[in-house]
Amino acid sequence: MAVVEIYTRPMCGFCYRAKKLLDAKGVSYTEYDIWAEDGKKAEMEARTNGAPTVPQIFIDDALIGGCDDLMASDAAGKLDKLLGL
Repeated sequence: MAVVEIYTRPMCGFCYRAKKLLDAKGVSYTEYDIWAEDGKKAEMEARTNGAPTVPQIFIDDALIGGCDDLMASDAAGKLDKLLGL
């Protein structure tokens, strides 16, 4: 199965939706809270070439993007393959 990482912050509806989709697919992921974990916001921005918004989702170290990108990938039938399902 793929390695999934997601950068989030509390009270973020888009973060909630992205995690809900991953949970529904039975996918485990590592979550980084950019507000609670020192250095995670800077790390996220470095990995995304400056994207300041959350969520930012990586699958096998490849940037998928935000919630809308994740949902679009699922709607196009590409997400399951990326996740190794």
